[in-house]
Amino acid sequence: MATSKLIDLSHTIKDGMITYKGLPAPLVCDYLSHNNSKYLYEDAEFQIGKIEMIANTGTYIDCPFHRYKDGKDISETELEKFANLPGLTVSAHNENGIEIGVEYFEHVDVLGKAVLVHTDWSDHWQTDAYFENHPFLTEQAAKYLRDKGAKLVGIDSYNIDDTRTKRRPVHSILLGEEILIVEHLCNLKSIPKNTDFYFNAVPPKIKGMGAYPVRAYAQLM
Repeated sequence: MATSKLIDLSHTIKDGMITYKGLPAPLVCDYLSHNNSKYLYEDAEFQIGKIEMIANTGTYIDCPFHRYKDGKDISETELEKFANLPGLTVSAHNENGIEIGVEYFEHVDVLGKAVLVHTDWSDHWQTDAYFENHPFLTEQAAKYLRDKGAKLVGIDSYNIDDTRTKRRPVHSILLGEEILIVEHLCNLKSIPKNTDFYFNAVPPKIKGMGAYPVRAYAQLM
C-alpha cells in the first residue's frame, strides 16, 4: 500500500539554542547515560534524557491560554485543532517591506484551513538577523483570516506579530477566536505548489501551558 509523503516543518531543539531573544535556552542532557546505566543491568544499557526549557522553544504552537488567562490551555484544546487540518501555503515574499497584509490572502480560500505563511525567514534561523525586522502579519490580515474562517495560522518567521512595538494584535485576534498559531516553522518551500496536504502540529497534553514545542509536518495527499 502506498504511503503519503511527510514533510518536516520543524526546527531541531538543541542544548543552548536561542529561539526568542531574551528568553533562556534549553538545557538538554543525560539524567542517566548509557555508560552509567550499564552497571544497573546484566545485559543492557539505557539512556534517560533530561530537558529543562521554557514552553516557547523551537517550533511551537500557541493556544488561547498563551494570551488569555481564561482561555483554553493545551490540555483543554480539542485534538482536532492540532491534527489533520487541510493545509494551505501562502507565499509572502515582500520586497517592499515586512508587513504581510490582507492582499496576500484575498485570492485563496482559507475556510477551514491551516494557513501557513511562507516568507523564507527561517533561512536566518540561529543568526542575529533572525531576531530583527522580521516579516509579520498586520492586524487587518488577522481580522481577515478570522472572518474568513481559518482554523490555524502558521508562519516561518520570528513572530506572527510586529515585535518592534509592544502591541500583539494578531495573537489577540486569532487566539481570541481559538484560532491556533504556530511560529518558527521552516522548510515550507518543500511543500509543492498546488498540492493538497494535511497539517499536523500536536504538542503533549499538558495542563497549565498555553504554548509548547511541536513536531510540525505536512502530509501530502
